[in-house]
This record gives sequence, structure tokens and C-alpha cells, in this order.
Amino acid sequence: MWQPVSNAPFGRDLELAVVNEDGTHALVFACRRIVGGWMNSATKERLDVRPTHWREWPEEERRSA
Repeated sequence: MWQPVSNAPFGRDLELAVVNEDGTHALVFACRRIVGGWMNSATKERLDVRPTHWREWPEEERRSA
């Protein structure tokens, strides 16, 4: 279930939803909330995204990563 981004936890792999000119989309990689923003969980690269919602990264995706 999608949750408002305002209550996204730190230190956990999350799936993010973002809105752009084409509509709402889920990012295809796990992200982590960090102080001041977001990072790609796998690469640790800081992301320039403005997500609107989050949910837990699917368990089966964690096992295959």
C-alpha cells in the first residue's frame, strides 16, 4: 500500500512514486531516504527526485538483488 512520502522511514529499501509530465510512475530501483533527500540503494548515488508516495521494496526484489 502506498504511503505519503512525508512519513517515509530512513534506513530501509523503498519503492518511490514520482509525478512528471507523463503521469505518476514508480521508480524501477530501490531507494533510501537520507538527510536532505534520496539515494539509489544499490549505487549509493544521490537522486534528484521529488517523490509523492512510497511503499516497501518488494521482498522478492531484495532477494534477487
